Amino acid sequence: MNAVVRVVVADDQPLARVGLATLLGAEPGIEVVGAAADGREAVELATRLRPDVVCMDVRMPVLDGIAATRELAGPDVVDPVPVLVLTTFEVDDYLFAALEAGASGFQLKDAEPDELVRAVRSVAAGNGTLGDSLTKRVISEVVDRRRAQPLSVGRPTDLLTARELDIVLLLAEGLSNDEIARELVVEVATVKSHLARILPKLGVRSRLQAAVWAYRNRVVELPDPPPS
Repeated sequence: MNAVVRVVVADDQPLARVGLATLLGAEPGIEVVGAAADGREAVELATRLRPDVVCMDVRMPVLDGIAATRELAGPDVVDPVPVLVLTTFEVDDYLFAALEAGASGFQLKDAEPDELVRAVRSVAAGNGTLGDSLTKRVISEVVDRRRAQPLSVGRPTDLLTARELDIVLLLAEGLSNDEIARELVVEVATVKSHLARILPKLGVRSRLQAAVWAYRNRVVELPDPPPS
């Protein structure tokens, strides 16, 4: 990743687009290199400029954010561009489609400015936004909607080594690479090396998708919802 995080902002609402670009551009170490008013323009800009993150609105004309995310980060893309999906709603069917399209993370549009900045930096660093409560609710919904489907593997140990399984467990809890390294008493480079092998084994493209895999395959159980 570049020392400066290069960002493309995509939103069909001019005020939202300019506001987000201004917010991010004012942050040290972040440069907004392009702004798009629709999904097609976002794909063209991101393909040409190769930013570290695309902040993608969902509901846009010409090409919606889901289709644009799939073109930039979908399972068939050889060299994906990380996408942070921005949404107005905490629970939205579009989010589940965005996850399956390859999104690296989600953030609410009305989040505090520092939360948005952290989400951008996190996705740019390859960490996704696993610690975010919205992301955990999305994972919960995805798991619940897919429970009737067969598991990806019979047992996680059929696919992962013991150390790889340790890393996936910590990843699903929302730990960063640095935190996983401290927990396992290894170097951060070792964690990154393991992750580079884990993701292809699971057939996923991002840490967020790896966390969903862990929950869907009962490697980690979602906590029961609190009583109403």
